[in-house]
Amino acid sequence: MQQTYTYPEFAYTQSPEQQAGEVKRHPVVIIGAGPIGLTQALDCAARGLACVVLDDNNTVSIGSRAVCYAKRPLEIWDRLGVGQGFADRGIQWKVGKVFFHNELAYQFDLLPESDHKLPAMINLQQYYLEEKLVEMCDASPLVDLRWKHKLLSLDQTSNTGDDVATLTVETPDGVFKLQADWVIAADGANSDTRRLTGADFTGHFFQDRFLIADVVMKADFPTERWFWFDPPFHRNQSVLLHKQCDNVWRIDFQLGWDCDPAEEKKPEKVIPRIQAMLGPDAQFELEWVSVYQFACRRIDNFRHGRVIFMGDAAHQVSPFGARGANTGVQDCDNLTWKLKAVIDGDAPLALLDTYHEERAYAADDNLLNSTRSTDFITPKSRTSLRLRNAVLELARTEPFARPLVNSGRLSTPTPYVTSSLNTPDTSAFEGTMTPGTNCADAPVQVNGQAAWLLNQLGDGFVLLSFGPGAQPVSVGNITARVLEVGKDIQDTQGVLTQRYDGQPGTVYLIRPDQHVAARWRNFDAAQATAALRRALAMA
Repeated sequence: MQQTYTYPEFAYTQSPEQQAGEVKRHPVVIIGAGPIGLTQALDCAARGLACVVLDDNNTVSIGSRAVCYAKRPLEIWDRLGVGQGFADRGIQWKVGKVFFHNELAYQFDLLPESDHKLPAMINLQQYYLEEKLVEMCDASPLVDLRWKHKLLSLDQTSNTGDDVATLTVETPDGVFKLQADWVIAADGANSDTRRLTGADFTGHFFQDRFLIADVVMKADFPTERWFWFDPPFHRNQSVLLHKQCDNVWRIDFQLGWDCDPAEEKKPEKVIPRIQAMLGPDAQFELEWVSVYQFACRRIDNFRHGRVIFMGDAAHQVSPFGARGANTGVQDCDNLTWKLKAVIDGDAPLALLDTYHEERAYAADDNLLNSTRSTDFITPKSRTSLRLRNAVLELARTEPFARPLVNSGRLSTPTPYVTSSLNTPDTSAFEGTMTPGTNCADAPVQVNGQAAWLLNQLGDGFVLLSFGPGAQPVSVGNITARVLEVGKDIQDTQGVLTQRYDGQPGTVYLIRPDQHVAARWRNFDAAQATAALRRALAMA
């Protein structure tokens, strides 16, 4: 057995503006120092935006909480300098198995193809992730991380007619005010910012409750996601098992809607459940126990004046499919380049409104998938239960039934296929890299050294050209540089060409968040410039 995690405490310090009694105006203030707020701060810093982060606590999240992090968020964190470290620290996996009673009904592979830098999924306790993000924020001169700062009120009216938000904040040294050009609310499902803004947050609450038990033990289970429907050790309910770092295992037990949460968290209730699952002689220690009830809902608009919402403050999903934190990280990825362009005066405010357009579309997709998973896991009628069990029985032998098994459709990015920033195709393409889709990674060589495509794309506009002919195009201060295959990067394995259907002359316009904005079979400067204007919401 291993000693459980020791939670750090971060020091509160009084800011110079509070000491001086002045009301200082900041370009960006972020509310909430969880994984999403901290990621947002790092992305702001990476794009040259100074930001202040306010959090009413002074430590990382208690318990492992979110543990599953998917490939796309890892790629975003890799752009910010921490993705590979998370992948190395976490438990990497891609195989999931679904059991009905105690027999294997179905298994899946999240990343059946090779040649990707980062894994399909890792399991990493949220406190490890947050601790590293805090360390990175502390090291950045553009991030001012302030602990024990609680938001009391938020006012978007101004006597001067200026667009500004005034925040009243409580600290151990009293109450003071600060101002922000933009406020980013990343303060979770019970967001004070959302309440103070008066934003609607609508959707569906599910009655079912689930027990989370983080268990320290040494076990020989493989590094896979195991999900049981109606197992003999927990009849008529479901159970989920995941491995985390440091011999910590996450076990989720479905409890039903009529349980007593306070009673179910007691060790004398939890330990027998685990013993029934692992055997009476199993040696383990409880690290963290919680009972949760979940919802599927989202905010009416991701922007309310000068306040922008993200993560659980903007949308909530059930935990099946690991769509919470993973979706929130993609919110950051979508927002920051747009906010930077608007603040710098390089794009109209309409570009910022496409944050809602694209991320609300993704949120609705996640809510749909999450609701379907919940309905399969927790049938609401006898007929639904019979249908669910029939699917599980058939999945053992009949391939047609296996796609119907739904223990949580695991998080994948939602392509912005309907986005107003896309330029539609005018030629035929094979593959999945349609406008609005995040770029697939591929192995390349740079100066004779092994490298990866996403690391070469960087965080600005890029014209990815398969062969010579493309030239940089500009709209005002925004320039799309050229990354030429065969010159700047070498596709020695052919994977890049295959994934992008990169026939000679093909050109892709890639956005700063590494999503495809447009593509053509031949470069045309006027078309590329028009597509760049459209990607900046100027068309």
